[in-house]
Amino acid sequence: MSDFVSEKLRLDKWLWAARFFKTRSLAKAAIEGGKVHFGGQRVKVSREIQVGDELQIRQGWDEKVVVVQALSSQRRGASEAQQLYSETPGSVKRREDAAAARKAAGGMIDRPASRPTKKQRRQIHRFKESN
Repeated sequence: MSDFVSEKLRLDKWLWAARFFKTRSLAKAAIEGGKVHFGGQRVKVSREIQVGDELQIRQGWDEKVVVVQALSSQRRGASEAQQLYSETPGSVKRREDAAAARKAAGGMIDRPASRPTKKQRRQIHRFKESN
């Protein structure tokens, strides 16, 4: 990768280049929303990161702890973007455990076999109105 930056890079730009977020504005919104932490603290969008920094990134159900391996100011393919960071083994284990727990809990929800018919919907509405 010839586009590696040598010293420092803005956090929002790196998150976008490392393909954690589809756009820089989404990366900015996530940082401002407290979904990205550096050293256990919330950070600003303009925070400059360096190689070796550890970030906690929350995306949906998952929280990843990654170590910055390289800096790049350009967004490339997914295989090249994965070279910019490495996820800690503890983070991988926690994500896998959480995914397994969600999958196991999903089987406990009793879902209807199909959507209610028109007659059943009317009965549901009548029942709700009567209470």
